[in-house]
Amino acid sequence: MSLVRNTAVQASLTLVSRILGFGRDILLAAKIGAGPIGDAFFAALMFPNLFRRFFAEGAFAQAFVPTYARTLEADGPEAAAEVAAEAMRVLFAATAAIVIFAQIAMPWIMIAFNGAYLDQPDIFGLSVILTQITMPYLACMALAALYAGVLNSAGKFALSAGAPTLLNICLIGAALLGTDARNTAQYAAIAISVAGALQALLLAWGVRRQGVQLSLLAWPRVTPNVKKVIGLAIPGAIAASGMQINILISQVLAGFEEGARSWLQYADRLYQLPLGLVGVAVGVAILPRLSRSVRADDQTSSRRTLDDGIGLAMAFTLPAAIALLIIPTLLLEALFARGAFTLDDASQSSTALVHFAWGVPAFVLIKVLSPAFFAREDTRTPMRYSLISVAINTGFGATLFFWLKGQGLPGFPGLAIATSTAAWINVTMMLGTLHARDWYRPGRRLIDRLTRCALASATLSAVLLSARFDLAGILDWLPRTSLAQVLTIVATGGVAYAIAALLFGAIRPSELKALARRN
Repeated sequence: MSLVRNTAVQASLTLVSRILGFGRDILLAAKIGAGPIGDAFFAALMFPNLFRRFFAEGAFAQAFVPTYARTLEADGPEAAAEVAAEAMRVLFAATAAIVIFAQIAMPWIMIAFNGAYLDQPDIFGLSVILTQITMPYLACMALAALYAGVLNSAGKFALSAGAPTLLNICLIGAALLGTDARNTAQYAAIAISVAGALQALLLAWGVRRQGVQLSLLAWPRVTPNVKKVIGLAIPGAIAASGMQINILISQVLAGFEEGARSWLQYADRLYQLPLGLVGVAVGVAILPRLSRSVRADDQTSSRRTLDDGIGLAMAFTLPAAIALLIIPTLLLEALFARGAFTLDDASQSSTALVHFAWGVPAFVLIKVLSPAFFAREDTRTPMRYSLISVAINTGFGATLFFWLKGQGLPGFPGLAIATSTAAWINVTMMLGTLHARDWYRPGRRLIDRLTRCALASATLSAVLLSARFDLAGILDWLPRTSLAQVLTIVATGGVAYAIAALLFGAIRPSELKALARRN
């Protein structure tokens, strides 16, 4: 299948999941809001969100796929299945042990993650209980990620991209069943663990349909194959999840400011959309192709794949980043400002979203550039850069957070500034290393395409700025509900960008045709 088609399969199913995700967030925001119970619930969400992104959204799979694919090609399907089964047993045993330890130690762990509520035992205790309920999701995600890696190696992207919809469906059900904020938070925590089990079962079924038999019914053994997989997968997963670790650190620091965790969470929901739709989709789609090119020592094909991946990613990422940068308050008010989530909450959240927005291209580029290392089974270099970015984010974020609070200002926007800064530093280091090792240098075709993307993006900026600064005149022509108004503005901007992108050549008609055919 073509790169564009593979990306489209991944992105379209991710889009369905994200649309359901917005529906769930709208319901949860209205029921739970951004107060103490909201902070307790989002503290409980931190671990599942980190591990979902660490495992399910490409990080673990990107590190596992090259090893599995190489074994499949060299030794056949039975040997590859044995490698996968051995790795799965060890991975599940390790994550199950982490779950059990964390559930026992959660009252002490939560001091670091929700310290702002130590003087409110009721809220602090709720955050502990909710997190203990959600912890089994971690072990389920470990299984789901390995199954997804097997499917992706076979060129099957649909199930792994569609499985996260189960989480959103379960959470929507929980939100509808909840009668008040506390009750809704409890139902939602239960729904997370149920959804994790359903995702693992769905992907296991998909693997069996491919004729691959993987069984947990054996004692886990750290065989030479498992050591090799772990040696590549752990650094690779850390490398691909550096941004998620940065988010976790930001959430920990935000725990020292009442309401900040909830405000960051809703900003996170918006800027994660292009990351999931574009960055993860392109990264997952190009990895098998890059792995084949590296094994064949075809440098031309490898570089062209990265050029196409970066160009395609930026063509869809830049307009999203511009929209988040120019109309953040409109977006947050339209989506979440109802019920317990107030207009003031939306305004506070928008101050973080603005600073996440200029980091969005870097977040996506990390996902697209990482496979260039993973395909060569070099997971340690991006891991080092990821850890450097984590250190920068931690130090810079903590400094800005407490400095702003010392000035009598909200501290949480400093966390968003640090996260975006760390991401751009990570991208710079990755590009520099790829260039120094002669693994990748941007071609003229990519530079030309990025220039065209910039021209099309300028057109979008003009449309959105007009909407922002002449909103009163424009709204006379639009439906009265804020959601309808913003959807109309976004749709108008999207159409303007699409036309400009086709006219300037940022998106090629041949790529659109490729969505409907196989190479």
